Amino acid sequence: MFHTYLDQTISFEIRYKKRTSMSIHIDRNGYIEVHVPKGISDELVIRAVEEKWDWIQEKLHEMQDRMNGPKIKVYEHGEIFLYLGKEYPIQVSQDINIQQDFAVFEDGKLHIVVKQLEDEKIKQALKRFYYQQCKMLVSKSIRIYQSNFKLKPRSITITDNKTNWGTCDSKQRLTFNWRLAMAPQQVIDYVVVHEMCHMVHLNHDRSFWRLVGKIIPDYEEQENWLALSSWKMTV
Repeated sequence: MFHTYLDQTISFEIRYKKRTSMSIHIDRNGYIEVHVPKGISDELVIRAVEEKWDWIQEKLHEMQDRMNGPKIKVYEHGEIFLYLGKEYPIQVSQDINIQQDFAVFEDGKLHIVVKQLEDEKIKQALKRFYYQQCKMLVSKSIRIYQSNFKLKPRSITITDNKTNWGTCDSKQRLTFNWRLAMAPQQVIDYVVVHEMCHMVHLNHDRSFWRLVGKIIPDYEEQENWLALSSWKMTV
């Protein structure tokens, strides 16, 4: 279906599913699907699409940026980095008296303090911040969702895995990618629950996805965010 609104035209497909609400999905190639309950009229679908119009355009622009490739980061005042799904500028300062370079999030900025004003020092301080935040955020999610599981994780490790957001082995040892700290909290929650569900089902069979969907009903939206935004989750 084609629809024009605010002098812009998009194409989308309506998919009828067993659900109680509508949701919009955009894949990494800009293909748009609207998932709707059976019996919903086209008029209501179009109204929902128009209500999400700004969001759709934003995601389509992000997709175009992704296709152009990530921009090379510079480690200077004002450079933008993701934290919990939002973009924030960095503020860099030097303090030769500190024991270790560090970064903190305060007043809408990522403040980075280093002994030496070198790009690599700044980068490593920021990366260390993400590691620490990821461990804290993941641990918090596990505590929140633990009541859904009889088994408990035996260990939690934050890694620099470039191919997975998280893993779970047969001994219930969980690992998570430090870049998750750049994602919204609901995305972190989904990845955590995904791996915790592997404590019950080690593969991705129907039982696994039923369990995921029972705990995180909108998990497809969180997967969609990662598919569209992972390219810019970098330092």
